[in-house]
Amino acid sequence: MKTLYETRATARAGRQGRVSTEDGLLDVPLAYPKAMGGTGLATNPEQLFAAGYAACFSNAILHVAKLTKVAITEAPVSALVGIGANESGGFALSVTLEIQLDLPQAEAEALVRHAHQICPYSNATRHNIDVKLKVNTLALT
Repeated sequence: MKTLYETRATARAGRQGRVSTEDGLLDVPLAYPKAMGGTGLATNPEQLFAAGYAACFSNAILHVAKLTKVAITEAPVSALVGIGANESGGFALSVTLEIQLDLPQAEAEALVRHAHQICPYSNATRHNIDVKLKVNTLALT
C-alpha cells in the first residue's frame, strides 16, 4: 500500500486521561461513560471511533456517487458504536451505520453496498467487528 497520509494520536492515562494529535488539532480529555461507571463528563474512545467511522463512510458514499454519476450532495451517516464483554474475557465493539439517502431504496442500497467495500473503516473492521447497515431505516442483509 502506498500511504497517502498518516497521523499520530497519543493517549495518556487511558480512558481517564487525554488524547491529542501531534498537530494539536485534536486535544480532548477522556472519561468513562456513565454507563460504564464513569462521570460521562468527557468524550470516550467509542465516541471518537463512531465519529471517525461516520465521517469516513459518508465520504465513501459521496465518492461512489461521484464515480457512478449519482447526483447527491450529502450522505448523512450516524454510527452507533457499542462495547461489551466477549466470550474470551475481553471486550468487543459492535457498529450499526444508519444512512439516510434521498434516493430510491434500491439505488440507495446499491450505493451503500459499494461504499462498504471501499471505506477504509469498513475494510479495517470486516470480519473483526459486527457491522450492520441500515439504509433509510431498512436493514441491509
